[in-house]
Amino acid sequence: MLVTETSLRKFTTGIFLAMGCSTEHAELATNVLLLADLRGIDSHGVARLTGYVRLWEKQRINARPNIQIVHQTPTTATVDGDAGLGLVVAPFAMELAIEKARQYGSGWVAIRNSNHFGIAGYHALMAVEQDMIGYALTNASPLVVPTFSNERMLGTNPICYGFPAGKYPPVIIDMATSAAANGKLEIAQRSGKTVPEGWIQAKDGGYTTDPFALKSGGGLLPLGSDREHGSHKGFGLAAAVDILSGVLSGANYGPWVPPFVAFLEPPTDPVGAGIGHFVGAMRIDGFRPAGEFKDHMDNWISRFKSASRVNEEQGVIIPGEPEFEAEADRRANGIPLVDAVVDDLNEVARKLKVSPLAP
Repeated sequence: MLVTETSLRKFTTGIFLAMGCSTEHAELATNVLLLADLRGIDSHGVARLTGYVRLWEKQRINARPNIQIVHQTPTTATVDGDAGLGLVVAPFAMELAIEKARQYGSGWVAIRNSNHFGIAGYHALMAVEQDMIGYALTNASPLVVPTFSNERMLGTNPICYGFPAGKYPPVIIDMATSAAANGKLEIAQRSGKTVPEGWIQAKDGGYTTDPFALKSGGGLLPLGSDREHGSHKGFGLAAAVDILSGVLSGANYGPWVPPFVAFLEPPTDPVGAGIGHFVGAMRIDGFRPAGEFKDHMDNWISRFKSASRVNEEQGVIIPGEPEFEAEADRRANGIPLVDAVVDDLNEVARKLKVSPLAP
């Protein structure tokens, strides 16, 4: 089903309003989800919407949070999200980081007591739009096994850097620290496809291509898949994200991070509050004039784009480039949604007495 941005925005905002969100928060949460769909990151767009509703029904998401700054210095802060939507809590924290950066050159904010915050790229782009370098991390439900383990201890723990450019789109490095994001497994499950070898480890430690393997005790593998291909590096990156997002903020970390799915209960022995994030903003003109930096970013991009090719038909892809191309296409031609997602969305809409999704 192809859906226009306008139709999907109206529907999604209506769901958040039906949950009890304020108009401001409903519109902000919708912006975060829709940017994922527009940029072709279907695993983190409206396909996640029903998950938020189910957590709200379980009273694990607070639709009217009192988001507070609980500790701060001129350049740093810790924010408590009051169990609110991460789609709302993380932008609040990034606005705070940006304001600190305006005054002091950089701002760094740790967040606790939050929930899933959508794509990390949304939050980094907030800083990029202010001629700043943006940084966004989050920990997540424990689905990833450390190198040499078969126990799920870490989330997919994405990391994102955003760098503004001049005539080119910004460079956005937004990636999971696991071999694949869990959302890609969900897409494979809905479409009845297997996944590539090296994404998942079965309970016995062997590779599997079954996207349902996590339900039988398997785990996602760190970036690199195995030690011979550098999985210890993916594990190290995921650990850094977990420490900055969870240990530093006072959120849960490691195997104590609450699951995103409503049918699984959070651990009974939490070590912190909710899910954790970490965001930052750095003023470019704290290092050199922003115009000079962006000119050189354009030069960096154009030089990499002109690198010699292994295959003449496939050039170097700059981080963030496919997403910007997808955004231009989907704004003009509509956003594709698979039938299973549409059915799930309309079932939740029926329960909440919201009009069904229209093309």
